[in-house]
Amino acid sequence: MNDGLFTANNVWMMMCTALVFFMHLGFSFLEIGLTRQKNTINILFKNLFIICAGLLLYYIGGFNLMYPGDFNGFLGFAGFGIEAPANGMTADYAPSGGYTYWTDFLFQGMFAATAATIVSGAVAERIKIGGFMIFTVIYVGLIYPIVGSWQWGGGFLSTLGNEVNAAGELIKEAGFHDFAGSTLVHSVGGWAALVAVYLLGPRIGKFDENGETFAIPGHNIPIATAGVLILWLGWFGFNGGSVLSADPEGTSLVLVTTSLAAAAGGIAAFLFSFILYKNLDLTMFLNGILGGLVGITAGADLMSPNEAIIIGALAGILVVGAVALIDKIKLDDPVGAIAVHLICGVWGTLAVGFFGTKAGGSQILYQLAGIVIIGIFCSLTSFLILIALKKTVGIRVSREEELEGLDLHEHGMDAYPDFRLNQH
Repeated sequence: MNDGLFTANNVWMMMCTALVFFMHLGFSFLEIGLTRQKNTINILFKNLFIICAGLLLYYIGGFNLMYPGDFNGFLGFAGFGIEAPANGMTADYAPSGGYTYWTDFLFQGMFAATAATIVSGAVAERIKIGGFMIFTVIYVGLIYPIVGSWQWGGGFLSTLGNEVNAAGELIKEAGFHDFAGSTLVHSVGGWAALVAVYLLGPRIGKFDENGETFAIPGHNIPIATAGVLILWLGWFGFNGGSVLSADPEGTSLVLVTTSLAAAAGGIAAFLFSFILYKNLDLTMFLNGILGGLVGITAGADLMSPNEAIIIGALAGILVVGAVALIDKIKLDDPVGAIAVHLICGVWGTLAVGFFGTKAGGSQILYQLAGIVIIGIFCSLTSFLILIALKKTVGIRVSREEELEGLDLHEHGMDAYPDFRLNQH
């Protein structure tokens, strides 16, 4: 084993783990910035719960459920708790100067909570926190690792279309491709967000009795902007770490395609929004950047810089159109999570079939198959979880609680006490 390469890989993966962890601050800032100040504590509480519970759940069972080798998502669960190999090494981790078992667990664990964070933004300002926490435990602890195992755990999506000879030897490698999770992370969260928004209904005041849409402005756009810049920084770890090594060629290309897609997404979104609405909308700019990031995530390792710009720009245009469509069909997504994570996640996954080194008709079909299978599974499971919660403990706060704010009623706290009138 090359000790220098082994150390470099581990250090790089640990740095990327820290960057992905830092993304949770970005998500928190984005969500509180685009919503009203009376719900700030509630959103911060949910985001802290997601990362803490998500990491523990991934330790208890998620990691084994997701990475048992040939596990296909339904049979062969490897058991509870991660085992402790000597010095973090096993036969699977030692070859080729890779990285330790512990490094792998922690990096993958940072991904696990992201799916529920996406849902958090979409359901902000009107969901009961108890119901949300139960949903998070089930979705992050069970649904996310099952879907991940189908591709990243060596399941059926990763071998879709492979050809073997009579001796069982691989002669053609094909399959669904999702480098860092346009579908496996972002669309997994996006499908659940779509179902949750539908079952919850819109916030009070979002639509009137005639169906007219009213904007409910966020209370701190500078904080939302800081959140997006933090997320962009974190994406260097999200995509860069998904190379799973410190290989200079692979990581540098991924970081370039990631950044170019983000920049193109932002520019395309604000320009398209200006053409439609004749104003320079900062929130569209922000979500365009995120759309570009989500869009490139599936194929960041396969694309040229020019292709990354095209993918990001189309993602930015899609964000603007999707936000308008979501309002038109009377769904209320306060932060644009469905447009960014679901719509751009689907687009980015499909883009692998149209651009890059795997482009071709067969690859488009493999990508479509993955999108449809995962979409159906996530939609059904999230619907079953949420409808069960709705019929039992309930998922929507009362009208009084929503109007006065979840901070007061769910937490008995105020994020900005000095701003409240009649202080004594």
